[in-house]
Formats: sequence, structure tokens, C-alpha cells
Amino acid sequence: MITHIQGKLTEKNPTHVVIDCNGVGYVLHISLHTYSQIPDAESLKLFAHLQVKEDSHTLYGFSSITEREIFRLLLSVSGIGASTARTMLSSLTPKEVREGIAKGDVALIQSIKGIGAKTAQRVIIDLKDKILKIYDIDEVSVSKDNTNKDEALSALEVLGFAKKQAERVIDKIVATQPDANVETIIKQALKNL
Repeated sequence: MITHIQGKLTEKNPTHVVIDCNGVGYVLHISLHTYSQIPDAESLKLFAHLQVKEDSHTLYGFSSITEREIFRLLLSVSGIGASTARTMLSSLTPKEVREGIAKGDVALIQSIKGIGAKTAQRVIIDLKDKILKIYDIDEVSVSKDNTNKDEALSALEVLGFAKKQAERVIDKIVATQPDANVETIIKQALKNL
């Protein structure tokens, strides 16, 4: 198994990079998240995952071990292939994917292009326990944050705000102030709506 590749960066695209290691160029397929993390320096090290199929051997590159772990977890879900897992990591950061699964946020997972409701639910059902265990996430804190967010969203809907617009504003508030209570979230949201 190839764990990482380190060498001279010879080509950089949003979907793949070419790394020259002692005269051999390796093509690594990457996510947009990894693309944004790659410096324009000449030397580059990416963590790798080698996928072997009947007709191809494909290398995937990741800027962090965490991103590679999440990619591998996603591959373990029935119906999720390498291109879908890469799309998920291009649409959301590894942390957002991890937290979305831990919180059971079907809407977040379903917001990714090519992921339907059933697939989003399957991802959450198959991976939630693994992610809570691997990353030692406290399920109580996850559900508390989700409850505050849900209560604030419900209150804003009652006040007549569109759900999607309110949800976007609330997500931004919760991202910057994770410990905010329901009242704070609603007050901040009213200022931004």
C-alpha cells in the first residue's frame, strides 16, 4: 500500500496533481479541499490511497491524514464510490463531513451533488457510531448544538422567515459561536435577515 508520495510538484489542477518522484510522475486525484491546501512550493507531500480495480489502479491524494480517513470511511458505505467520496470532500471540508455525520444532519449530506435522501441516510446510519468513536466526539454536545439550532430555526419560521434563508444565517452563527444559546442565535439571526 502506498501511504504517501513526496516529490516535486510538476502539475497542479483542481481535480489532480502530478508529483515527480525520482523521475517517475504520479497522478493523484484530489478534492477541492486538498487543492486549496496545496502551496505553490516546488516540493509536495500528499497522503495517498490506492484503489485497485480490474481495469485500473488509481491514486487519490489528501493534504491530511484526517481527510484520507474520512475518504476511506465513506468508501465503506454501500453506494458510495471514490468519485462520490471525492465530491463530498470537495463540497464540504473534512470537518464539516465528520460533524454532519456525527450530528445526523441528513440535509447537509444531501446538499452534496449526487447524494439523494436514501444515500445520505445510509451514510449517517453506517458511519455515525464509527465517527463518534474514532474522533471521540461527545454525542451529548452534538445533540445539544443541534437542538439549539433547531429551536432557533423553528422560532424564525414562526416569525415568517423562509426556512432555507434562516438556516443559512443560523449555520454561520453556530459556526462562529458554537456555544451560543437559542436566544443568542435568534437575536444574531434577526440582525442578519
